[in-house]
Amino acid sequence: MIEKIYLASPHMSDEGYEMKYIQQAFDTNWIAPLGENVNEFEKELATKVGVKSAAALSAGTAAIHMALKAAGVGEGDIVFCQDLTFSATSNPIIYQNATPVFIDSDYKTWNMDPVVLEEAFEKYPNVKAVLVVHLYGFSADIDKILEICKKHNVVLIEDAAESLGTLYKGQYTGTFGEYGVFSFNGNKIITTSGGGMLVSNNEERIAKVRFWSTQARDKARHYQHSELGYNYRMSNILAGIGRGQLKVLDQRIAKKKYIFEFYKRELGELEGVQFMPINEWNEPNYWLSCMTLTGQVRPIDIMETLEKENIESRPIWKPMHMQPFYEDFDFIGKGISEKIFENGICLPSDTKMTDEDLSRVVEVIKRLWK
Repeated sequence: MIEKIYLASPHMSDEGYEMKYIQQAFDTNWIAPLGENVNEFEKELATKVGVKSAAALSAGTAAIHMALKAAGVGEGDIVFCQDLTFSATSNPIIYQNATPVFIDSDYKTWNMDPVVLEEAFEKYPNVKAVLVVHLYGFSADIDKILEICKKHNVVLIEDAAESLGTLYKGQYTGTFGEYGVFSFNGNKIITTSGGGMLVSNNEERIAKVRFWSTQARDKARHYQHSELGYNYRMSNILAGIGRGQLKVLDQRIAKKKYIFEFYKRELGELEGVQFMPINEWNEPNYWLSCMTLTGQVRPIDIMETLEKENIESRPIWKPMHMQPFYEDFDFIGKGISEKIFENGICLPSDTKMTDEDLSRVVEVIKRLWK
């Protein structure tokens, strides 16, 4: 059988950094959702991206949930949420019994359109938070979005789950808003197998998140709870994996960029092919290499052809306003997110891919144009 090429799979360091920290957890018997690895992973990631504090949690979804709670989002509140994203972005809004309003993307960034965001405020002046996404590792036009949020005195939360290591004008995504969220799911640029991180310069709020995420247990000799809590803290074992992975983040970004540039060079001249936009202010982490098709060859043609060759690919995220669960919630825009979804495809972007693997993918795709 032909060896499988994955879209994006876990890639442990060649140096074995992860095992060092895992062994340390075993040796000290800290096999729990607390310990030195958790504390140090929070400090190391906060230092890496340049924020004051971080809370290591069980998933990026948990981090978004805690960010919304920390921002005071509750029942009946309106949250503007990027439409073109994975459901993990919007689901926590529902957890808080709040109401999502979905904001369209633009072609310039594939992310939240600042023009549409401003229009949305005209329709909904009383908004609690804005939840923007840096899709596939390419940053949103964050200066404009931040300016609009400040104008309307609304909290900005950045879903940077896919963009750890991405720079916008020299500053890391996830550090512009009041709260930033990262994911370490198995397919992300670095992984803890499952896990996430909430970052903020508001140290008091992050301390509160740590409290909520450990079942909101009061400081008392007995088990006492004055607030609703959650079991959201990251395991000390997984945090050890994260500490090791963080050491190779820059290597992973370099390889992701190499993959993107390989595809763009080899496929960019094919009729109807356009790659994800890179703006002058953006240094992406190139988490996934994505392209859109406007000619006779459609995304499903490529996906089915690659699948026959044991090569994994994916559609672009289906916009939230098109999802059965969210179809009754408001959407503001011109349907750009829908067009990107209909025409888009994510190509294999696994950092363990060799040049031979990349050439194999390219040759299979090129057949469709011959």
